Amino acid sequence: MKEEHNVTGTETNSASQQPQQKDTRNTGPGRLLIAVYAVFALSATARAGYQIATKFAEAPLAHILSAFAAVVYIVATISLAKPGRTWFKVSVAAVLTELIGVLVVGAISLFDPVAFPHDTVWSLFGRGYGFVPLVLPILGLLWLNKRRPS
Repeated sequence: MKEEHNVTGTETNSASQQPQQKDTRNTGPGRLLIAVYAVFALSATARAGYQIATKFAEAPLAHILSAFAAVVYIVATISLAKPGRTWFKVSVAAVLTELIGVLVVGAISLFDPVAFPHDTVWSLFGRGYGFVPLVLPILGLLWLNKRRPS
């Protein structure tokens, strides 16, 4: 690191004089991303709660996956809104989990519809939600990559 002398003749570290880079994941378009995740967290939680309370015996796997999706959306919402390197890592993990879930559940529900007699948020790649569950994690990962902490 480069050292400089200040007016008193003592050395200072020039790196400490530079302003800290602000975490900007939750500003600008990031707020819209967080809002969409919050809507999906609420809708997935409501859907899973209703399915588990009224139809669990008919399709337990689908309803457990709906509850899992709800948890993923809740974690993604919270972690995207929080600053810091740890929350960034949690965001990446949640959004990657969502993407993998959408791809796996979407493919299984497409090629083996008997496996999912009831839809989940991720069934048929999120067709019941206008394919937003498929597009959202891609946008989320692009945003996170752009706003990676230094």
